[in-house]
Amino acid sequence: MRERILEKEGLFRPLLSVLVGLFLAALVMRASGYDPRAAYSALWSGATGLQSGPARSPNDIPIGLGSRLGHLDRFVLAQSLAKATPLLFAGLSVAIGLRAGLFNIGAQGQLTAGALAAALVGTLGRSGGGGGWPPWLHIPLTLLAGVAAGAAWGALPGLLKARRGVHEVISTIMLNYIAANLASYLVTHGLKDPNPKNMAPQTALMASSSWLAPLPFAPGSNLTVGLLLALAAAAGVAFLIHRTALGFEIRAVGVGMEAARATGVPVARVMVIAMALSGALAGVAGAVEVMGVHHRYVQGVAGNYGFDGIAVALLGGLNGGGAVLSALFFGALSNGATGMQAQTDVPDSISVIVQAVVILLIGVRYSRKKAAPALVAAVLDTDERREDEDAF
Repeated sequence: MRERILEKEGLFRPLLSVLVGLFLAALVMRASGYDPRAAYSALWSGATGLQSGPARSPNDIPIGLGSRLGHLDRFVLAQSLAKATPLLFAGLSVAIGLRAGLFNIGAQGQLTAGALAAALVGTLGRSGGGGGWPPWLHIPLTLLAGVAAGAAWGALPGLLKARRGVHEVISTIMLNYIAANLASYLVTHGLKDPNPKNMAPQTALMASSSWLAPLPFAPGSNLTVGLLLALAAAAGVAFLIHRTALGFEIRAVGVGMEAARATGVPVARVMVIAMALSGALAGVAGAVEVMGVHHRYVQGVAGNYGFDGIAVALLGGLNGGGAVLSALFFGALSNGATGMQAQTDVPDSISVIVQAVVILLIGVRYSRKKAAPALVAAVLDTDERREDEDAF
């Protein structure tokens, strides 16, 4: 019963935050001389692919009959899902850190490190025709490189926190800049594409054997099996947090570090592991981007995914299922804003207003420590379940 109450409360507040964000954005549009109704109509079409009129291309699926004839543009929907993929990884990354009481805002740098490492491994074994090692070997190795680089970049602030008490916000901010500038230097010098025709700061093209396969849902889109990997990661994070001893320790440290230490939880080790796991998830996001979309490391590959992951994690309630819904929302919002600007001339920065309001409202909730009872309840539920099992 307690879990149901928490779930209902956890669903109401994020929805309210989204509605308030949309309402305030509408006020800004009205004050700027734009029509909010037309803008949100275009935003909806650009986010979901649901459009009026008959189907016009092979990607369009007819919907409705008679005067209500419309269609689903699979390409538009696929692009929204593609944008949601790195957001989901980044959101899970931030969520694991927050579960341990650590505010990891370094997902941006960890994503960059993972993307660069994956791009380098992806170029290994590349032949003149663009091939490489067998895909069954090359793809896992490339993903593993992204995981390892992200985990190492995340574990470093964890070690600084555990050994020296350095606040993770300070260290992760600094590491974001270090990662971005180090990658920029490398792709303009030693790791730059040797092809003289490519003057842009980027690595060489990765071997095709390291590319992620596109999903057949919408040919030509950026949607790849990376989405399936992200959904699997969400399920894995949910299992880790709620069904494993390590997850119990992470939640215990997040609820109260001193109390966890008093009960025998190795707090320092848990902090390092939590930050390493957080960085690993961000590293996978970078790997998926270069393996599925760019097929090489390019400057700006991280976008704002690392920072947007904070909004995804907070709106998703720091759990796997919530992060999936949150990532889908922000991915659709980002893609829809692009379509909205093209159709109505409303700046796509309107979507940033919505996101900012959502972060503020959810952030107020956490600053008042209303999330703590939910974490405590989860810990108590786990203890009660174990006691019942022992009694049985």
